[in-house]
Amino acid sequence: MLGFLLKRLATLVPTLIGITLVAFGLIRLVPGDPIEVMMGERHLDAEQHAELVHRMGLDQPLPVQYWHYVKGLLHGDLGQSLVSREPVSKEFAALFPATVELALAALTFAVVLGLLLGVAAALKRGSLLDQGVMGVATVGYSMPVFWWGLILIMWCSVTLGWTPVSGRISVEYDIERVTGFMLIDSALSGQEGAFSSALLHLVLPGLVLGTSTLAVVARMTRSSMLEVLREDYVRTARAKGLSPARVVVVHALRNALIPVLTVVGLQTGSLLAGAVLTETIFSWPGIGKWLIDSIARRDYPVVQAGILISALTFIGVNLIVDLLYGVVNPRIRGGGH
Repeated sequence: MLGFLLKRLATLVPTLIGITLVAFGLIRLVPGDPIEVMMGERHLDAEQHAELVHRMGLDQPLPVQYWHYVKGLLHGDLGQSLVSREPVSKEFAALFPATVELALAALTFAVVLGLLLGVAAALKRGSLLDQGVMGVATVGYSMPVFWWGLILIMWCSVTLGWTPVSGRISVEYDIERVTGFMLIDSALSGQEGAFSSALLHLVLPGLVLGTSTLAVVARMTRSSMLEVLREDYVRTARAKGLSPARVVVVHALRNALIPVLTVVGLQTGSLLAGAVLTETIFSWPGIGKWLIDSIARRDYPVVQAGILISALTFIGVNLIVDLLYGVVNPRIRGGGH
């Protein structure tokens, strides 16, 4: 297992180098002067502008700027925001819990419903239920996030008035940020109606973000269940007179979950890496919206850190999935297939 881990870690080195190059280079391709964006309507003469550029090191050659960027990363320094002048790590720590909360809500919705639909479709293979589940899964996977989000806002929020449009909690609640997770903090506050308000604010963005993952989980569960249901040990369990529920849950589903768990792990990495469109549509104060706002402001350190942290989160989750899958399937550790 140690050799398997070292081999996986070795493959990450060129990936991390590539990520730093992309994070550093992409934002500098965006047209616009970060100094002018930072100063807003305040007028700067040429001398003041040049002084600010020099103070922030933006007048140095790009290789030199990249070296300072990497040097800071090696010392655990993500830099300082050009706009807020706050350390990027501090801003990230304040916003990351919102993204985690949204991702967990989306994942819970997707996994629970996806497993149920996938198992039902496999058990009723070829039926109208099976065709309906697979049709809905295909539509859900291919549906544009921004379109789906706007449709749900118009229907659930504007027309029916069931859910709030944006934010994490209603403005009348003043919640102390203890953990950063609004559901937990609102429950700890003891304010009447605060928890339900936070939960309602989480419904639509969680549903929108989880729709694509739900489709993937449902399709993978169905495929895996169909393969397992044809195995000899399942037929033997049925021949022994075990109840259908026991055969499905204990013997079939447990073994069918191995590839499903792999997919769920990969989807978790994608969700935690930042749901940019979902957070932007619902004004959810997480990493995705933070990154989009920083791109508009040409805030180089924030964009670089946001891309890097999102990529590292995705890579980290994928690495954990690889290791867990290596534990479950020893052939992978040994390089077998």
